[in-house]
Amino acid sequence: MQEQEDQVAEELRETAHGPIIQIHGLRTQFDDFVVHDKLDLEIQQGEIVSLVGGSGSGKTTLLRQILGLEKPSAGRVEVFGEDINAADSAHLQELRNRWGMLFQHGALFSALTAFDNVAQPMRELRTLPEDLIRDAVLLKLHMVGINPEQALKMPSDLSGGMIKRVALARALALEPELLFLDEPTAGLDPSLSESFVELIRSLRQEMRLTVVMVTHDLDTLFALSTKVAVLAEKRVIAYGTPEEVLAVKHPFIEEFFLGERGRRALEGYRGVSIAGQE
Repeated sequence: MQEQEDQVAEELRETAHGPIIQIHGLRTQFDDFVVHDKLDLEIQQGEIVSLVGGSGSGKTTLLRQILGLEKPSAGRVEVFGEDINAADSAHLQELRNRWGMLFQHGALFSALTAFDNVAQPMRELRTLPEDLIRDAVLLKLHMVGINPEQALKMPSDLSGGMIKRVALARALALEPELLFLDEPTAGLDPSLSESFVELIRSLRQEMRLTVVMVTHDLDTLFALSTKVAVLAEKRVIAYGTPEEVLAVKHPFIEEFFLGERGRRALEGYRGVSIAGQE
């Protein structure tokens, strides 16, 4: 499975023209509190990159800055080769149509059915006829395992796992090139989490997506990530494959990845006991 992931990423990188996301010299400061300082990060097309870090390391803030929802105090954030903070509102919306976002708790509109939640981004374009929107929505819902009968339900009538799937279908509504995931498996039991991870993996391969996710779930991280970016000390202290990151000697990395929970996840990822721990 990992070989397939690497092959997909490599194929996409070969057809790419430079990084899909570039962050240079990022500084984020709120009054006297500095969240990021001289933070650099490049994400290549086809990667699945996990952002990890301790509380207050600025993972979600960084994600919001990549999305153009917050402006850094200094530095440059480029997505698709465009400076996000230099784009006017119309051009920024054009860029946003090229990515999708899955929020931690789904963030579905409570007054809309599952169908209408997925249709909403398409309707906002004001260029698609309703019959085409209907077919596209049903296709997207089918891709995530939601049938037409479930599509008519309100979010309050959906389980947590179904809400995640509908929210994922909405994130993919406009055929994005880039997908952002905020704690994609949070709140799901282990079996639902595994099936959702497999769904993301298959959709990434089918739609040739680049994925950026924030996660605390080490099982999800090891199952999906081609690269891991570790945030600490106001910057990215390690960036590479899971194996490369694990080789970096740093207290946070040792605590996060090599504690009891991390060791269990790592053994599952490697399929063997950790070296020296047999």
